[in-house]
Amino acid sequence: MTMLAAENISVTKGVRTILCDVSLQAHAGEFIAVIGPNGAGKSTLLSALAGLLKPDSGRILLDARALRAFSMAQLASRRSYLPQNPRLEWPISVERLVALGLTAKLPAVGELPESFAPSIARALELCNLTGCRHQAATTLSGGEFARAMLARAIVSRPQILIVDEPIAGLDPRHAMASMSLLSRFAAEGTLVIASLHDLTLAARHASRIIVLVDGAVLNDADSLTEELIHRAFGVHALASGAGDSRGFTLLSTSEK
Repeated sequence: MTMLAAENISVTKGVRTILCDVSLQAHAGEFIAVIGPNGAGKSTLLSALAGLLKPDSGRILLDARALRAFSMAQLASRRSYLPQNPRLEWPISVERLVALGLTAKLPAVGELPESFAPSIARALELCNLTGCRHQAATTLSGGEFARAMLARAIVSRPQILIVDEPIAGLDPRHAMASMSLLSRFAAEGTLVIASLHDLTLAARHASRIIVLVDGAVLNDADSLTEELIHRAFGVHALASGAGDSRGFTLLSTSEK
């Protein structure tokens, strides 16, 4: 069973501490939402867990083996990473953009191998992009492009899916659909780790919520509470509903 672990990792930039002594264990089948205020260290944590940033101290393990011992090709065969605010400068088709998620197996030039077609078609369908497959990706709307990048991340059916603000810029319908898709992947055995700002969708879909504040883990639990939101964000919130209907209404700000 896949296990990704961080052991007392810290990251500094200049005189600023971005992450401070963060430890966690994540297992196959979990959907972990990482939440926290701007500048809390969420993106840095996800980059480190993806093997793209080396902590200044501590270590990250994949199945009890140091992450740095894996080659980038080995990591690419097991995990997908979707960064915050991805960009594209070349007018390649949406289909070809999604196929880049198969880079470890993708030929440098020429047509896409026919054997890739089912995986690409599935990813496009799951992200509601089938009708855009031949369109230049640079002509997509912001929300369509976000969905195309998510399709690229899932096309290889990775064991570990790390996504940084995957629903930023999406309309409510597609944000809910994307969260349901991530939940589905977790239910099928994928380890999903996502940074999120939508507290209601995090509470409804994630099986576990990690709260970062000032680079440290404030809380790591299977639920989100009004008191925790106040401690993390300095706002008063009112919880309502339960399960798939759970939600939070933000009432007012306050001094932390």
